[in-house]
Amino acid sequence: MKDLKRFWFTFSSLPRLSALNLGCGITAYSYEDAVRLLRERVFGGDEPSIATVEENVDVSKLDQKHVVPNMGVVVTRGIWFPLGY
Repeated sequence: MKDLKRFWFTFSSLPRLSALNLGCGITAYSYEDAVRLLRERVFGGDEPSIATVEENVDVSKLDQKHVVPNMGVVVTRGIWFPLGY
């Protein structure tokens, strides 16, 4: 079984104010897999405007007031912040 990696994405421009302004946390098999999840589940098929990406992010270093208390499970494939995708 292939190992999963945690990714933290930030975006260069978003059309409206949302939790995505803080970033997006995804667990995936690879960078390409993570971007595919972003494109399909978060951005409705559009290409995201990625500013930065951190691979193998230490979730304890993320925003303690907004991100950490509101994130989902980080050990399974999927989007763990923001919830709902």
